[in-house]
Amino acid sequence: MKTIDVIETRVRGFIADIQHPKQKKKLNINDLELQLRRLSEDYFEMDGYLLFSRAIEMLQAEGQLIPIRNNQFNGRTPALALYYWVNTKVHSVSWDRLEMMKLSDQFDFSYYERHREWQTKEEWNRIHQLYTFLQSSQERELVSVEERSLELFGHEKFLLDSVSFPEGKGFLTRIGIKEEQLKMVNYGEPFVFWLKEGKEIKDIQRVLIVENLSFFHTSIKLLDRNQLDYEPDMIIYGEGTKIERSFSFFFRMFPPKPYLFYYAGDMDAAGYGILVRLTEKYHDCCIQPALKIYRKMLDCQEQKNEQKQGQTQNIQYLESFIQWFTEEEQLLLRQLWQENKRIPQEVLSIETWRRWM
Repeated sequence: MKTIDVIETRVRGFIADIQHPKQKKKLNINDLELQLRRLSEDYFEMDGYLLFSRAIEMLQAEGQLIPIRNNQFNGRTPALALYYWVNTKVHSVSWDRLEMMKLSDQFDFSYYERHREWQTKEEWNRIHQLYTFLQSSQERELVSVEERSLELFGHEKFLLDSVSFPEGKGFLTRIGIKEEQLKMVNYGEPFVFWLKEGKEIKDIQRVLIVENLSFFHTSIKLLDRNQLDYEPDMIIYGEGTKIERSFSFFFRMFPPKPYLFYYAGDMDAAGYGILVRLTEKYHDCCIQPALKIYRKMLDCQEQKNEQKQGQTQNIQYLESFIQWFTEEEQLLLRQLWQENKRIPQEVLSIETWRRWM
């Protein structure tokens, strides 16, 4: 059994033992995690707390756990409420197997076989509505997620807002359907960009994407002075992870041709992740790290600071990022990672840039 399945199964087992048929029970989340740690010898090696928190969030989404909102948290990252109400046991409706077989040409019901608590009347109605749509989906136009969500499920935020619609966020995953099959697309917000003076849209060849607002404005000043590395024709303000959603707009706004994209962000776990995910998602584009800019940031190590709280440190992102650098530079980047330090992009102000002129 997969590690994540083991953790989820044990947590569900604990909750099932606590549940009472007629009244809610109060649960201390730290006590529950302590029980789990005692049963799992390799709990810390497999990042057990992260898996534990995901299981708790899943049970909350299912309505089995209700956080008690009293501004008390468990002191861990990601944070969980310290106390939860454990809802009473609910005898879920069992679906008709014959009816499930009729829809199995489109759907995979294995998740519902494992998690019978999801076999509800409301969920079955959603599945049936989706099945009806798929019968004629080839004739449908591409629309936004919000538009399709309203049509199929009665609210434009059903598939997007996990707070208001906890049963909606994972619905497509549960039934094994991809967004593309619903002829819908999740449109991001258009990005902010700056064209070099004298350049027209048809002239664009080199594009620099920067993660942070401060360096976006610094880059504009340097571009106007012809001092910016790579001499880009255009600068895009990535606005952190937003660029992952908005980058697709580039190909709707600008003529199709081979572009050269350079990316520069913070030298930390989040910044590496943005770059790696962009290159993976848009593998047909030439996207590479702006090494000249990153090397200037490495030259400002004296201004390094602590990693931001709550950042997921994915070692695979680090390895993918540092492969672009020399062995000596890789040692410096690994040391930063091990020290839990980062170099923010803001070290590159219009004043510090002078040291390389």
